[in-house]
Amino acid sequence: MRVLVIGSGGREHALCRSLKLDPQVSELHCAPGNPGIEEVATVHPVDPMDPVQVAALATRLRADLVVVGPEAPLVAGVADAVREAGVACFGPSGAAARIEGSKTFAKEVMRAADVPTARARTCVTEAEAAAALDEFGAPYVVKDDGLAAGKGVVVTEDREQALAHARACERVVIEEFLDGPEVSLFALCDGSTAVPLPPAQDFKRAGDGDEGPNTGGMGAYTPLPWAPDGLTEQVMREIVHPTIGELSRRGLPYQGVLYVGLALTAKGPKVVEFNARFGDPETQVLLDRLETPLGGLLMACATGELGPDPVFRPGSSVCVVIAAENYPGPPVKGDVITGLEPAEHAYVLHAGTRRVDGRVVTDGGRVLSVVGSGPDQESAREHAYELVRRIELRGSHYRTDIAR
Repeated sequence: MRVLVIGSGGREHALCRSLKLDPQVSELHCAPGNPGIEEVATVHPVDPMDPVQVAALATRLRADLVVVGPEAPLVAGVADAVREAGVACFGPSGAAARIEGSKTFAKEVMRAADVPTARARTCVTEAEAAAALDEFGAPYVVKDDGLAAGKGVVVTEDREQALAHARACERVVIEEFLDGPEVSLFALCDGSTAVPLPPAQDFKRAGDGDEGPNTGGMGAYTPLPWAPDGLTEQVMREIVHPTIGELSRRGLPYQGVLYVGLALTAKGPKVVEFNARFGDPETQVLLDRLETPLGGLLMACATGELGPDPVFRPGSSVCVVIAAENYPGPPVKGDVITGLEPAEHAYVLHAGTRRVDGRVVTDGGRVLSVVGSGPDQESAREHAYELVRRIELRGSHYRTDIAR
């Protein structure tokens, strides 16, 4: 089959790498791609946010399947345009993608489906925000209601900082703090049913020991040897199936991946957030262990023919993100990167890069994802960091405690 992937980040490079390994995939394309992706797929200079351009490219390539990676194109209706052009698409409709595009909508769906989550208030004025902060108390959790690339959340003991974030956003959701370790669980959905992928954990804070500001994610690992027995089954039963059922009742059948961000509280798992796409960098470690051919799996979601749970190889995978100078602030761009060659048990996925005069340079905040694998978590971690230390990038930084 001919597959077109939409996006340019580390998640999309991971998707393309896995699709390239699928014998069912005869042609692989990506728009707009990046220097790493162009080594495994034909890249096209198309605006991923333009539904008309994406649908026209899919038609011109005679694509059998389009896989939409990032959340913003999904919310913009790219999947709708692709389907209207008669091409199968992995990714929810613009209306269903509001599960990520609007935290208020997500809370409404969860309330209707009786899904466990934090109590919350949607606020549009400073007075409303101040009242909600006082209602729930510290630690304060303030979330931009719209898309914010994983960085629209402030969790703080400082009421003034929380109020300042609310003031800077047009509309916010303020909610009670959920105490407990956070876990990511993805469910593949075909519109009527869903199957789980193994839980993973990512690291949102910029610095070691979970210090510093929130980022889009500085690393991840899977599996989670400490996860409670039966966690996946419980999440599918209490959260995923009720959510996709409620969306269907609203006339929004969900096709694609539902990302469930969880807090494992003393009262059981509760939803921190939903995303309408694969998480980044969790995708990098999950796909590293996936044995079921990815192309057929995504096509089954897009065509309503999802079968048994996918198969994953034993062992562990660890991903470490290398970020540009000043990230998560405005990143420094244009620095040359060297040392990108793979090792025996580790390899590099590109995210914020571009090619200039034959050299790979930085072009974003999270520049590279380095994935290591091994028979256990410690060996996978060692393999990832060995390759990280070989990469040279002026001003870059990374966490040293991923999967520790």
